[in-house]
Amino acid sequence: MTSLIFVVHFAATSYLVGLCWLVQRVQYPLMASVGLEQFAHYEAEHVARIGPVVAPIMLIELATGALLLASGAQPYRRPLFIASAILLGLIWGSTFLIQVPLHDVLRHGFDSDAHASLVRTNWIRTLAWSARGVMLCCLLVSMLGDSSPSTPR
Repeated sequence: MTSLIFVVHFAATSYLVGLCWLVQRVQYPLMASVGLEQFAHYEAEHVARIGPVVAPIMLIELATGALLLASGAQPYRRPLFIASAILLGLIWGSTFLIQVPLHDVLRHGFDSDAHASLVRTNWIRTLAWSARGVMLCCLLVSMLGDSSPSTPR
């Protein structure tokens, strides 16, 4: 059962890695081009539309990560998985302590300092999710190697 949970966890993380890079390199930088008059509406629409795209997958990633940690299974006690779980905590902390408050500022209208801070601080999540993706990929390869039959010498 933990193997299935890990597959879901890995898939959720992989999805979020790609989504975060899209937001970091395309969505957030383009906010500066929206225009002052339309920005508050744009920001409200961005938040309303991005929520259903990201929140359920973030919750799945968090829940499956917690289940894997709680399982006590050997692969999820490895330092690599523990480090990836710490990065997941960093992502959630960054999201709710930094990015959400910056979006709250921006919902009142474009603020160049808040926008620059959003683009700059979102690198925390982008790099943390990317590192998680690499870590989980390495763990997957390691787990596959552990379960493959050994060849006689």
